[in-house]
Amino acid sequence: MSQFTALDVTAINTIRTLAMDAVQKANSGHPGAPMGLAPVAYTLWNKFLSYDPADPMWPNRDRFVLSNGHASMLIYSLIHLAGIKNVDHHGKVLDEPSLPLDQLKQFRQLNSKTPGHPENEYTAGVETTTGPLGQGVGNAVGMAIAQKWRAAHYGRPGFEALFEHRVYAICGDGCMMEGVASEAASLAGHLKLNNLTLIYDDNGITIDGHTHLAFSEDVPARFAAYGWNVLRVTDGNDLDGMAKAIEASKSADRPTLIALKTVIGYGSPNKADTHAAHGEPLGPDEIKLTKKAYGWPEDSSFLVPDGVYDRFKDGIGKRGAEARAAWQKLFTDYKSKFPKEAAELETMEARDLPAGWDKDIPVFPADAKGLATRESSGTVLNAIAKHVPWIVGGSADLNPSTKTFMKFPDAGVFTSKTPGGRNVHFGVREHGMGAVMNGMALSKLRSYGSGFLIFSDYGRPPIRLAAIMGLPVVYVFTHDSIGVGEDGPTHQPIEQIMSLRAIPKLILIRPGDANEVAEAYKIAFREKHHPVILAMTRQALPTLDRTKYAPASGLAKGGYALNDVPSPDVLLIGTGSELSMCVDAAEKLAAEGIKARVVSLPSWELFEKQDQAYRDSVIPPAVTARVCVEMGGAFGWERFAGSTGAIIGMRSFGASAPLKDLLKHFGFTVEAVVKAAKGQVGK
Repeated sequence: MSQFTALDVTAINTIRTLAMDAVQKANSGHPGAPMGLAPVAYTLWNKFLSYDPADPMWPNRDRFVLSNGHASMLIYSLIHLAGIKNVDHHGKVLDEPSLPLDQLKQFRQLNSKTPGHPENEYTAGVETTTGPLGQGVGNAVGMAIAQKWRAAHYGRPGFEALFEHRVYAICGDGCMMEGVASEAASLAGHLKLNNLTLIYDDNGITIDGHTHLAFSEDVPARFAAYGWNVLRVTDGNDLDGMAKAIEASKSADRPTLIALKTVIGYGSPNKADTHAAHGEPLGPDEIKLTKKAYGWPEDSSFLVPDGVYDRFKDGIGKRGAEARAAWQKLFTDYKSKFPKEAAELETMEARDLPAGWDKDIPVFPADAKGLATRESSGTVLNAIAKHVPWIVGGSADLNPSTKTFMKFPDAGVFTSKTPGGRNVHFGVREHGMGAVMNGMALSKLRSYGSGFLIFSDYGRPPIRLAAIMGLPVVYVFTHDSIGVGEDGPTHQPIEQIMSLRAIPKLILIRPGDANEVAEAYKIAFREKHHPVILAMTRQALPTLDRTKYAPASGLAKGGYALNDVPSPDVLLIGTGSELSMCVDAAEKLAAEGIKARVVSLPSWELFEKQDQAYRDSVIPPAVTARVCVEMGGAFGWERFAGSTGAIIGMRSFGASAPLKDLLKHFGFTVEAVVKAAKGQVGK
């Protein structure tokens, strides 16, 4: 006997019609996927999801991710009908709805809380910003990793229920075609993340038309090969079949894919099962026909029939409130028995850091030979991470090169058998790593990932999304210039630094010596609302004598005067490995009576946050004789060089040769800097 009633069907059709009406009013959007997915979304939310609409920030809530974010009216309709409360920018729950009906009517309009694709910064109830297909799958994997880690690290006998939430995600054919979803799904299968359920909306339609134009693989078979538990539901309106599949996924010993056959634009007489229902409104006439097919008032608009709100209140609302109340009672008991662990959990939720987190960060002595910044980076990361238990991360199969493996005794490796480990082997999956890192950060872990800077191109989409969401993920990118040497132009980043600087809200830091590395890490882990990229060298750099030069703490302002030259003749502005080159050039110039101020400019973004007076004190406008030096693309340096300054940078790809030969060939030598400086002052 079915557990579903006529009112359930009415609620499902409410989701469908709200989506149709909102897209039509906006004259823009994707009505078809919400129409096909409404039954499974309703079943999941009202029958299974452990989520309290009165507290959308409750830590043990089940996570719901809509990876096919173009179907945004699906989640907006659910948020509205469930009565999810609003949350301010400080995480405080407000006594007002997240999405009143008026917000659905403002779909895709300026300053509305219902943008074209879901954005977690705007809309309470949206766990992650989705839209670029496949990213949500990676986010869901990261959330599942975070839940496993939290349960293993903080779980105690009798308190297992504090950390047992699940992760559910819906994705579409487009997600399944994108490589990021494959990377993330492969990792999830390897890690046996049995707390993850992925519902595949197999409707067979994309923007171009039917998927057979470009896509003929057996997706369930692929996921079975990844090591997933695979279930099939052949009718997207089979509520009982969907409920059984979701229930079965909860007892699986690995992640579950539910392959669900749906009809895009279900109910539309002329547009169902066609690409016409995908990315454009149905049109007034077709909407009337579709509503008639649903038994709906044809001339209605944004109708929520009697009983629908109560159905959600009695379903997800009641179940979620009871679960949260039980959790809160249990957490109070946990707090009394394990005060240290409870305090850490609360600190983690606030994106704060524990007292003394930076107490073991080393100060590196002056050393002419010095260290590669990737080496000092590894030392500093380990010094910090041992005091912040929720720093969890790893590399895209490059730990021996990036030096990002946590080596202190209790760090461990995250595996299916040891989910409390803090080192994650992401494998050769830069794109997937970034999406997974974002999911971990959304679950309040301080996630980091590492790789070669050249491969930031493979991970750029999740880096950009981290910036949009304001997630404090940390990337450690090494081999940051032609200093890679013999590996040649395929592995030598040229345009990457500048292209990353172009991403709003992203902080990029290129430290010039070991002590700047230490200061860069302080910035990276203090940051709450911006992703940070730390660009490190493969080659050794001198550790500057800070009794002779300004303290490295100047890095916190993005740029600072390294030597005390009050009225300079010329400015030498450098970052990363080129900073010591500028220092040596300044000494040679001084011997010839030319006063050169060396400016360390490791972070443009931090520097530009400073007031004009400070920036002018470091780079005086009156001093137009300037030389900027960076082993990357010269484009963009005009803002600091000015219209007449010299820029020593790369204007081509690199080459395969020993480092010394490359530096000479491309003009990155002390002599070249001296020559450029003399040209600036007319000597």
